[in-house]
Amino acid sequence: MDSNSGLKEEAAERDEVNWLRSVLEGTASSVGDDFLRNLVRHMALAVGASHAFVAEFVAAQRVRTLAYWKRDRIVPNIEFDLSGTPCEEVVAGGMCHYTDAVQTKFPRENGIESYLGVPLLSYEGIALGHLCVFDERPMSANPRKFSVLQIFAARAAAELDRLRAESLLRESEDRYKDLFEEAPIAYVHEGMDSKFIRANRAALKSLGIKAEDVTGTCGRSFIPGTPSARRRFDEALTAVGKGKEETSGMVLELRRKDTGAPLWIQWWSKPDPSGTYTRTMFVDITQRILMEQEQARLQAQNLYLQEEIKSVHNFEEIVGSSPALQKVLDKVNRVAPTDASVLIWGETGTGKELIARAIHSTSSRADKPFIKINCAALPAGLVESELFGHERGAFSGAIQRRIGRFELAHGGTLFLDEIGEVPKDVQVKLLRVLQEREFERVGGGQTIKCDVRVIAATNRPLEKAIQEGEFRADLYYRLNVFPINMPALRDRTEDIPLLVQFFAQKYAPRVGRRIESIEPQTLQRLSNYRWPGNIRELENIIERALILSTTSVLRIDSEAMGLSVEQPLREPARDDSPAPAASGNLNGVQRVHILNTLRDTNWVIEGRRGAAARLEIKPATLRHRMKKLGIARSNS
Repeated sequence: MDSNSGLKEEAAERDEVNWLRSVLEGTASSVGDDFLRNLVRHMALAVGASHAFVAEFVAAQRVRTLAYWKRDRIVPNIEFDLSGTPCEEVVAGGMCHYTDAVQTKFPRENGIESYLGVPLLSYEGIALGHLCVFDERPMSANPRKFSVLQIFAARAAAELDRLRAESLLRESEDRYKDLFEEAPIAYVHEGMDSKFIRANRAALKSLGIKAEDVTGTCGRSFIPGTPSARRRFDEALTAVGKGKEETSGMVLELRRKDTGAPLWIQWWSKPDPSGTYTRTMFVDITQRILMEQEQARLQAQNLYLQEEIKSVHNFEEIVGSSPALQKVLDKVNRVAPTDASVLIWGETGTGKELIARAIHSTSSRADKPFIKINCAALPAGLVESELFGHERGAFSGAIQRRIGRFELAHGGTLFLDEIGEVPKDVQVKLLRVLQEREFERVGGGQTIKCDVRVIAATNRPLEKAIQEGEFRADLYYRLNVFPINMPALRDRTEDIPLLVQFFAQKYAPRVGRRIESIEPQTLQRLSNYRWPGNIRELENIIERALILSTTSVLRIDSEAMGLSVEQPLREPARDDSPAPAASGNLNGVQRVHILNTLRDTNWVIEGRRGAAARLEIKPATLRHRMKKLGIARSNS
């Protein structure tokens, strides 16, 4: 190598160093748009070109300049299509250099003779745009210029990457800010001393403060002075201060700043990773708390009213102290805590429903429904529907689904009064419920599970009904797990004074009477009476006597008891005692026969097991003959 060549090489190296220094010094102290503008200016000067720009993609084949140097100044950016330009080759295949004749190959480039371009590649190798210099004069091929251009193209790509990341971050921050400000849930950033740093609109609205009052407002200032509220707030702060644990929806009582009105919130708080503040969110649950308080008040009121109703209607207050009644109450106390089926037998008016309610109210099901159904009061065809419900269209007239008594009593007690009147086809389904605890509605195929305690009552001798084929033995044994026999009033005459006093106190205010005492002869007369209607009859007689009474001393004579003057009160007798001997005339024979039939049916007139059916006459005809012959229940 001769000396001239060595000198040229040294001169070229010095030029490259100067170019690098020039570009580095011109761009070192700038970033962003300033960096890009300084870069194109110094690149044009270093390469000796009149034009230079940095461009980025805005579409698949379209770019927009980010900084554009033209001759001696920065000019406004432009946007153009790549098609038909040397730039298209740059972004498609890498570095592109045309020393001359650019206008010949690309007619769009009016007046441009030479071109040198380098693609801008991201960290992942994706083309972001390109950096190019071009001139109206030829541009010789100089590898050193190529190297300088590639170095700063990489620098420009890195800056473009950074700008894009910064833009995405700003967008993300704007979205977060919008979410923070517009969120329906209240958000607050609090210092570790409980002072607010920032709060969104929902928090401002709930707490009753203005945006300008947020900074410096202390969270503790919203806590009312009650010890329970302050203790709860201190527990919440302690939970946050123990570490990085997040609180789990604690309920705090606050006061609004503007009105002082009560405010209840469900509160979550988590320390920021920096440890300098906490990120808190809360939901205003004031309406829910107020509703719960009102509900609790109404429940207490309802409980009070229920107790009042019970005391007025004597649902669970059983009056009496006779050995016969005490024996029944002892059985109630024994069976109530269990879920055993109970069968209560007793004459009409002895209080079978009262005992059933007592069993329910002292059982574990006391807070669940007590549903009753009188099986004798329903037509035979509707008993099944009443018990188990029916689907729409199950039979004529079933225009909508009906929920049966077993479903209504789920979890509680079902009282089946007059169980002996249930048709045999329904007895089968009733047996299944007791055994399997499941049933189907009439006309439905879905099996419904139920948890119901069954208490049944009857005034008929079911053993006799079993022998006659009218009642299933297996159902009887399922019901008769725990039998209770109610004593007739004639078997507990020592309770009559207590009952008279109770009913007098109950009905006297209703009829506008004041009773201070009861005539001794009246008590004796009532104790000697046979009471075929039992307690129900006694209750009616007392109410009737109060209506007729004109003094503060209750006196009950034959008229008040519905007896004729000539008909004396009879001594206590068994219910199955024979009827009076028949006189020789036809009316006497009919009277005895009708009386015996009425006693056998427990004075039930209508129905397939009533007295009219047994006598094979219509109920209206029987009532006419009873009136004609002077037959009434109270004088039987």
